[in-house]
Amino acid sequence: MTLLDNQKQALIKLKKYKVGALFMKPGSGKTRVACELINDVNPDYVLWITPFQTKENLEIEISKWGYSFPQEIIGIESLSNSDRLYLYCRNKLKNSTNSYIIMDESLKIKNIHALRTQRAIKLSRLATYKLIMNGTPLSRNILDLWSQLEFLSPKILNLSFSQFKKTFCEYVTITQLTQSTQQSMDIIKKYHNLEYLYKLITPFIFTSSHELAVKWHYIRHDFSIDEELLKQYYEIKEDYLQKAAAYTININFLEMSQVMQHCYCLSSEKFTITESLIAGKEETTIIFCKYRRSEEALQQAFPNVKITTFAKSSYGLNLQFYNQIIYFDKTFDYSQRDQSERRIYRTGQTQDCYYHDLSGNVGLDSLIDTNISKKTSLLQEFKKELSQKNSFEVIMDAF
Repeated sequence: MTLLDNQKQALIKLKKYKVGALFMKPGSGKTRVACELINDVNPDYVLWITPFQTKENLEIEISKWGYSFPQEIIGIESLSNSDRLYLYCRNKLKNSTNSYIIMDESLKIKNIHALRTQRAIKLSRLATYKLIMNGTPLSRNILDLWSQLEFLSPKILNLSFSQFKKTFCEYVTITQLTQSTQQSMDIIKKYHNLEYLYKLITPFIFTSSHELAVKWHYIRHDFSIDEELLKQYYEIKEDYLQKAAAYTININFLEMSQVMQHCYCLSSEKFTITESLIAGKEETTIIFCKYRRSEEALQQAFPNVKITTFAKSSYGLNLQFYNQIIYFDKTFDYSQRDQSERRIYRTGQTQDCYYHDLSGNVGLDSLIDTNISKKTSLLQEFKKELSQKNSFEVIMDAF
């Protein structure tokens, strides 16, 4: 198949460098671009690091185009779980003279404290060529960029993580005290010096969206949580707040929200709405949920519908033969949400895509909706600035 225009432009831009980032939306052909970049330098060893669940799909995608470079594909999760695998990859890279390392779904190394992030960066130091790929470069905030760019080269930013945060973020530190411990947390208030950041990273980044001749439709469906479950929700919330006020626990907001959300995930009205949405559309509908109990209940209620979780199917799958997604449970993770939407909006899709959000009558659901919206706004701002600052290169679209 002939390369698309955005793929050709990506090659023109990134062939100039030994490092590069493909921040291209799922379905826009970034794997094909990566293969062309690899093939162009005739490497003696290629190491793909990808989410474990996408290994097989990636291998099929590469073989489909007929590439035959010496390669291995490992799961990012295995880097922290297996010392043997890490040392094996390390030795392979050390013994190669013209190696290429690719971090697919590079947001998987956004956490600088994670062992897999640290090991991935150490492996990248041994490679001649380095590439990161992701549909969404940010899921939390600007800080997500540091480890991804550090994987490519410490020379791009030339800043430690602490220096990066101080240079581009204005934040306050909140300290929580308990009877035996002290825990600090940084809250970002706003960003600054972004023009300088864009200037540093723009030469090495190619961004592109993937627009099809079909439309997106977002539809919100409000539901009332069952009275007993609503009572549990407020009891959990009050218990957390009382313990925090008494300094018996440090509140972890994400943990608290997970527990609160879990308690009403099986509200009866959610099933009523879902049933009405899939009527006559069982073969073209995917239901995304978050919890195991949601998955089991949905499989029992709708045995002829594809039920999956964000953890299983947000990344790497081609599901363009479906055109309707129902979000039975919400996720705070913008990357998971964005990636899940792109499972059906990709090459081969011939129908409009419909996305249904089920929103309960509690503040938590509204907060998650707002959170996702703000992440979208942050990416849109990044897109605008990156395009404006890169005056000597054409960037199709972004983030």
